[in-house]
Amino acid sequence: MGSEDKFCLTVCEGYFAQCLEGQEDDVLMDPYLNGYKELNKFFQLLGKVFGFVSSDVKSKVEILEELKTKEGKENFKSFQKMIAYEKDSGLLEKKDYVSGCRTLLRLHRGLDFIREFLRQLGTLSPDDKTGTCCQNAYNATLANFHPWLIRKGVSVAVYGLPTRDQLLDRVCKDKQAAVEALPRTLEILKQVYDRTQSMYTAHDLHGLP
Repeated sequence: MGSEDKFCLTVCEGYFAQCLEGQEDDVLMDPYLNGYKELNKFFQLLGKVFGFVSSDVKSKVEILEELKTKEGKENFKSFQKMIAYEKDSGLLEKKDYVSGCRTLLRLHRGLDFIREFLRQLGTLSPDDKTGTCCQNAYNATLANFHPWLIRKGVSVAVYGLPTRDQLLDRVCKDKQAAVEALPRTLEILKQVYDRTQSMYTAHDLHGLP
């Protein structure tokens, strides 16, 4: 595996920091999607256990990029613009329309898992196993939205995950840089998550099917 295929936390940090450069209650779409493409390398490198998450992330990012082309880039420049456009146009109720708001909600939930997993990862010693913290992060986030069969599959598979340092060696371009960047990245991901959560609460969109 070439280093270009590995996950770079500092690149991820940079993209998600750019998300916050618009209005203080908004998130910019393009750097969010770029950050998610980098995050998806992390999911892919975790192995088969999160293969279903990786493929789902890839499809959701592609849907949002396609909507930007079809519906107009300006309407999808930021989350607030997308929500306003889809609500004002009645698109959230349109049966043959793949909603950007609904698609983003799935990525938003995934971001909650990845930031919780990374947070718990940061509390481990180099030789600690990562399976338990991955399971705990999953139970607190994505498990709330997955059927029993997927939840059961994850609970079996996570215990095959390696130690913290083995995991970082497997997925990261630079392990030491990742460890140093982790606290900064977690703070940025929290801000992105909290802004998105507030928008979806304000517009009553958490229950989108």
